[in-house]
Amino acid sequence: MTFFDPGFGGAAVGIPWLLAMGTPSGGAPSAWVQLMPFVLVVGIFYFVILLPMKRRQQKVTTFLAALKVGEKVVTSGGLYGTITRLSDQTVQVQVADKVRVEMSRNAVVGYQGQEPVAPESQS
Repeated sequence: MTFFDPGFGGAAVGIPWLLAMGTPSGGAPSAWVQLMPFVLVVGIFYFVILLPMKRRQQKVTTFLAALKVGEKVVTSGGLYGTITRLSDQTVQVQVADKVRVEMSRNAVVGYQGQEPVAPESQS
């Protein structure tokens, strides 16, 4: 004899008794209370991860837009040089006498002698 037998515990007790054990008693919490942990996690994610990333990206964009010919810069590859020519997407950097390298504007990470504009993430 098992729980699923209709005769278990008497004729009136059986599967309906077993199913009744799984239903919650009383009122269930409202939808707002159940949604609150999710909203809290999304809020923390936004303020801890997304907002600082957005600020850093804005700082880098402002830096790259303000580059001028003649400034001494450092690239992401570690090259030190002086900007000789600028275009919308590229920058030409003189790294030695008669040695000029054309690269993406995004490769410039800062000015010589200063901290990089957007430090590498510490992961």
